[in-house]
This record gives sequence, structure tokens and C-alpha cells, in this order.
Amino acid sequence: MRLHVDQRHERVLELVRQRGSLRVAELAAELGVSAVTLRRDVEALAAQGRVQRLHGAVVWPGEGAVEVRERAEDSEGVVIGMIVPTTNYIFADIVRGAREAVAAQGARLVLGVTGYVDAEDAVQAEHLVAGGAEGLLVAPSWFGGVPVDGQEKWLLERDVPAVLVERSAPPANPAAVLDRVRTDRAHGAAVAVSHFASLGHRKITAVLQDGPHAVQISAGFQAAVQSLGLDVDTAAPSVREHGDYEASVDYLVEAVKKRGVTAALVHSDEDAIVLVPRLQACGIRVPDDLALIAYDDEVAGLSDVPLTAVAPPKRSVGELAAQLLLQRLAERRSGQQPGPRQHLDLLPELRIRSSCGGDSRRVETE
Repeated sequence: MRLHVDQRHERVLELVRQRGSLRVAELAAELGVSAVTLRRDVEALAAQGRVQRLHGAVVWPGEGAVEVRERAEDSEGVVIGMIVPTTNYIFADIVRGAREAVAAQGARLVLGVTGYVDAEDAVQAEHLVAGGAEGLLVAPSWFGGVPVDGQEKWLLERDVPAVLVERSAPPANPAAVLDRVRTDRAHGAAVAVSHFASLGHRKITAVLQDGPHAVQISAGFQAAVQSLGLDVDTAAPSVREHGDYEASVDYLVEAVKKRGVTAALVHSDEDAIVLVPRLQACGIRVPDDLALIAYDDEVAGLSDVPLTAVAPPKRSVGELAAQLLLQRLAERRSGQQPGPRQHLDLLPELRIRSSCGGDSRRVETE
């Protein structure tokens, strides 16, 4: 549950009083808000004379100013390179989250975009490192979300710390030793299936867009169906190329009319928005004949029939990945023994709208 601004201010004062000093980024993470929101809180409290604000940090008035100034300067001037396949869709918010976290510690984020071209990953990395990047946040163009046929080799050859973003490497792959931060997409799919079950749906299906996240979403869908004892359509999950709307519509119409399917998970929400009017033209009404849950929640709420959607914590993925990379760089600069590698999986939430026949509200998945 998010705190009211007054409650958040009191919590900030309590934490700073207890510890004497905190980085803004650390405080934001502890309170579960963005760095931008936390900076506004600190500025308001500093204007009242209740805390002292230094670059990238906040201290209790008169205590620890010198120590905190030194800590805040740890990342001053550091350049972080970030490689993403696109700045659209989920990556827009991921990049924003990383940029805010990097800026909060006085560092600078420089972006490289690959356009989902595998060979471009190494080119962008070389360019960023040559330009002064001391660490890399990387969402490689691994089509299935994991490396195959040595796709990770270029990343491991770079003599800079790297954190994988919304990607992972399987056990025994050399890249499995890298830090990573990603959305637990299997969990998100399971939450969607559980919601269908709570509404009484017993026969469901899934239409997924082929790409880096299809395997995780499919795995979560299948596991939840089995766990809950639901009847899944024999052809589900259906994984199709992006833009293959006619095949998806034909499949869903037959599944509803001939096989009794009453609910479907669709990735992505852009695809779901396209499918709704096409289904209606075929006599399938949403949500009356078919309940829909979309996956990603980029534009799901803007559909003619507002779509219930699984919403990945996109901005938090970027923030935590950047904070983890800055931690690795601080360890390297100080000569400290690096801490254990971290694989962080963040849970999505389900945002309920009209496409399932429920009231608009938000369901936390913790």
C-alpha cells in the first residue's frame, strides 16, 4: 500500500533520524517510490529545515555532512551505458527508471538502441565503452529472451560490469553469472489465470506474441491451469507472429463457438486491442462471450472495451538494475570484494478493467 504524502514525509524523517544519512536512491527504494517522487519529498522537507539535502543524499541536520558528501561523490561523473532493442513498449519506462536512478546518484546514462538486430548488441557495447561507459545495462536482442549459439560471448568479453535487464541466461550458460533484473512474467500469467478461475471460467486459452517473453508467459499459463484444475483449450497457448491478427481471430472464434472457451490471455495488449473489434464483427462479444486479459498494460486501458491487464513493474526494473550496477562500480572503485551476484525477479500486478466483466481496481500480486 502506497503511503500518503504526509505519511511518507514522516517515514523519511524517521529513517534519516535513525541512520543519520541516506542516499536518495536508497531511500526511494526502501519506501517503494520513484527517485523523482522522493527528491520532491526531500526538497519539501529541506525547505522546512527538517533535513539537509546534499547532492544525491539526505542527512539529519548537522550530522554526517562530510561523510555523506563523500559517499554522494562515489558515483559523481560516472557514465552508465544502456543497450535496449527499442525505446518503445515496455522499454520506455524501463529506460526512464534507469535514468532517474542514475541521475539520483550524480551519474549519467547514455543509450544505445539495437532494433532487435543481434549483431548490433556488440557494436553498441563497443561504442559505449569507447565513449567512457564504466558499466552496462543490457537487454540483448536474444529472440527467446535467453542466449543461444554463443550470443552471450560478446558481453562476457567486455571488461566492465554488466547487468542484464529483462533477459536471463539458463543455468550452465556462461552469462548465468551476470547480475540480472527482470519481470517474473510466468507469475503474471499465473495471476491472470487465477483471476479467470475466480470469475468461474473453467475453459480458457492464450494467444501469445512470439518473442523474448513468450516462453515465460506460456510456462506460467500452463502451470496455473494445471494447478487450478482448469480445462485448457487443446491448441493453447497459441504463439503467433506479431501482426498475424487474422489467424488469431480465426482461432479464437472457433475456440469459443466450437470448443466452449470463455476466457483468453492475450499478449500483447496492442494485439488485444486489435482483436476486440474483429471478434465482435464475428459475433464474439467481450466480455459477454469471451473474457480477455491483456499482457503488458502499455495501452490496455485505452481500448474501446478497457482491458484488464497484467502490468510489469517496468520503471522499477530500470531503477533496480541501475542501482545494482552502480553498486558494482562502487565496489570496483573502492577495491572491495564484490558481493554475491543477484538475480532479481519482480512481480507484476493485475489491473482489472471491463474486459473480464469486473470493476476497475488494482490487485497487488505479493
